Amino acid sequence: MKKLNFILIIFILLIIYIYVSFITLIPDNIILLKGENLQIRNLPGIRFIYTASTSNNNINTNNAEITLFENIYLKNISITTMEDMEVVPVGKIIGLKLYTNGVLIVGMSEIEDKNNILNKPYENSDIEEGDTILKINEKEVENIDILKNIVNESKGENLELTLLRNGNVITTSIKPIETNDNNYKLGLWVKDAATGVGTMTFYEPSSNSFAVLGHGITDSDTDSLINIDSGELVTSRIISVKKGEIDNPGEIKGTIVNQQTIGSVTKNTQFGVYGVLNNFSELNIDTSKKVKVALRDEIKEGDAKILCALDNSNITKEYDIKIEKIYKDNEYNNKSMLIRVTDKELLNKTGGIIRGLSGAPIIQNEKFVGAITNVLVSNPEIGYAIFADLMIKQINID
Repeated sequence: MKKLNFILIIFILLIIYIYVSFITLIPDNIILLKGENLQIRNLPGIRFIYTASTSNNNINTNNAEITLFENIYLKNISITTMEDMEVVPVGKIIGLKLYTNGVLIVGMSEIEDKNNILNKPYENSDIEEGDTILKINEKEVENIDILKNIVNESKGENLELTLLRNGNVITTSIKPIETNDNNYKLGLWVKDAATGVGTMTFYEPSSNSFAVLGHGITDSDTDSLINIDSGELVTSRIISVKKGEIDNPGEIKGTIVNQQTIGSVTKNTQFGVYGVLNNFSELNIDTSKKVKVALRDEIKEGDAKILCALDNSNITKEYDIKIEKIYKDNEYNNKSMLIRVTDKELLNKTGGIIRGLSGAPIIQNEKFVGAITNVLVSNPEIGYAIFADLMIKQINID
């Protein structure tokens, strides 16, 4: 009997744990497009359906309550509903300059002190690659030059570092080592900026907002999302287009040297890079070519088109693709749809999806449905795309 009671208690606790975990995973704040359904019914007894609507074409925010068996209160959530949105699909290659909030640690190495002895000053400091140094001794570290000055002025005294790691702020200390050239060093490889080229996905005229890439920019050394403080959107010039092959991805190579700044970057997220466009005339964006943003229920498997420019004429062309699979419930990454390039002209030029095409907008039934994000290395004709709504919602997330 005791054994039976014990098993029953364990079973009840397990059920409670499952429900608590499920409720915890529901965001406190949710953004919906007008007409989009929010359904929460993954567990017995929980069924919450909310259809987004707006009044007078404004953005509205409402509170909603989730209950168990309609009687037991579980959670309140804030639901922001956005009006029908129209954007201008762009599909043109642009350049990005991102400046980090602090300096990013991308590596560590031994250093030789003034007595020619190798040291690892970071060894017992709890510092990890991918950490961002925000402050040293409460002084903000905005760039590498400031970091060097603070370290040299320390004269070898212990320094207190404020670090950002996976969204959490931590503190640690480290003792600089004096080298043969009378400088002090920490043995850390750091950087404070990242540059590159990609495809602009869309321009939203009412807010002058833009979206690029459909995925975030990560550090190549740590593979972590770069935490930016600011950034610039600049014009770009294509140098070459390398055709993709099986197990050898292609690439659009471009340069941003001597190019013009046309906007500011405000966010680097897993769903793309966002900011404000100050000079859309430089990209020859025709604001009359606005299209509506498709809801997920409107996206269908089958024919669609991507919009992109593959030379310096700044003229975009439409190319045929097929949407082969739709992951309708995806909210967590940029692999919302599986797509295949079918256009013979594009296949001849690029072999399919190549680096630099990330962000190319996808149009189906005259609506913006998403953007290219990734290529399958094993087959460059196939890749992934992100839902349009995931990108649009980033504009209104602080």
